[in-house]
Amino acid sequence: MLYFVIFLILLLVSIILFLTINPVFGGNPSKQQQEKFEKLPNYQNGKFTNQVATEMNMGISGMFKMVKESIFPGDNDRSPTGDLPISKFDWEMVKSEEDSLTWFGHSTFLLSIDNKKILVDPMIGPRPSPVSFVGGSKRYSQDLLHIIEELPPIDAVFITHDHYDHLDYTSIMKLKDKVSHFFVPLGVSTHLIRWGVDKERITELNWWDETDFNGLTIALTPSKHFSGRGLLNRNSTLWGGWVILGENTRFYTSGDGGYDKHFKEIGEKYGPFDITLIEGGQYDELWDWAHMKPEESLQAHLDVNGKNMMLIHWAAFTLSYHSWTDPIERALKEAERLEVNIMAPQIGETVPLNRDLPLEPDYWWDF
Repeated sequence: MLYFVIFLILLLVSIILFLTINPVFGGNPSKQQQEKFEKLPNYQNGKFTNQVATEMNMGISGMFKMVKESIFPGDNDRSPTGDLPISKFDWEMVKSEEDSLTWFGHSTFLLSIDNKKILVDPMIGPRPSPVSFVGGSKRYSQDLLHIIEELPPIDAVFITHDHYDHLDYTSIMKLKDKVSHFFVPLGVSTHLIRWGVDKERITELNWWDETDFNGLTIALTPSKHFSGRGLLNRNSTLWGGWVILGENTRFYTSGDGGYDKHFKEIGEKYGPFDITLIEGGQYDELWDWAHMKPEESLQAHLDVNGKNMMLIHWAAFTLSYHSWTDPIERALKEAERLEVNIMAPQIGETVPLNRDLPLEPDYWWDF
């Protein structure tokens, strides 16, 4: 019994040391930051909160359902049978002065607007997890970290929240020296600073905060989600979506989150948008408050008064129990019903934004 107790103590100490020392987990807001957060309406009892009360616990029955779904996947093809095809990168267009959008899968994309190069949620590493044996699946396509060397200098990186499938340690470490500035929700700077990004190059925003960046109007908007990278720091940092308004392109991306009234509020304050990127993958009834089904994504696009839409948060990792093509298939069907202009470019494809949209889907996922 004594040896067993000693083993448990050593195991616990090892886990604590791993969580503390390993930089992939990032940092935690300081006491000074927390004291500032306490004055905010969306921060209560040491945690950020959603605009509406959100029940985040799945309960015992939900946990059993997760275990069952994990062990018995059924007929769903949760991952593709081979590496996803990647379009040949058009670096000439990316580096031009034309407004454009290049998708790297999931929620990572490069936006060129007013000749500013903006990278959003740069997760281009191999796996959305702090360790290889826990978390989501390996990336569907080939490892994309090598493209960082081919990217033009990045004027700004925008982070929607600090989950591993949106804020990747390996990606940031390779990117940070070619990025001029970082825009993040409150508290997320602690991760970047631990990873060697100078705090002078980071701007933190709360929901509805606006700022100017080299002529662009930037705003962080609410979403209904949560945050956290460790066992004990859930909701210690904020989450949200981004509005980026240029001379010719009005752009919005939702970040992660469930459907709610905040989309109409965003549309009333900042719409219309020329293009919206709305999350619509990795959903399940167990966490319908945290991720939208594709039909809800289409409604969110209409609520924010978007003209053209693209579905994101799919085609890179398996983080839920639906088939990997279910998000886009359902989104296209709902878009046809609602007469919404929706595009589905291939991973790596660069879409010009100052021309007629959307591009006709070529169903590249049926490879």
